[in-house]
Amino acid sequence: MNDPKVLLVDDEKDFVCTLAERLELRDIKVDVAFNGTEAIEKIEKHQPQLVVLDLLMPGMPGLDVLRWIEKRHPDTEVIVLTGHGEQECKDEALRLGADCCLLKPISIEKLIDKMMKALTSSKPKNQ
Repeated sequence: MNDPKVLLVDDEKDFVCTLAERLELRDIKVDVAFNGTEAIEKIEKHQPQLVVLDLLMPGMPGLDVLRWIEKRHPDTEVIVLTGHGEQECKDEALRLGADCCLLKPISIEKLIDKMMKALTSSKPKNQ
């Protein structure tokens, strides 16, 4: 399979690029998107196993992307990141189907650990 296993969606380009490099060193195929619209296009095209999704981005917010993923690709694992820590936003993300919600700043190693667990334990959500 040539399609990426992981899609990183965040408007913080330095963070996304650094994380992508670290994952590729672990032989994980990665793609990146810097906004919600671009994320949806890439999910439709490649259907990644895991999406790491920032909640607050310009344009289409992460919660809207999450709603779309859960409607169109419910088996896709989603890890939500937020730098703002609003509990109701985190609760809404989990209610909408995110597998977990993590606060920024987060160490890249901790995030990669969560991602590896999601990639290895991935299973259909609607069983």
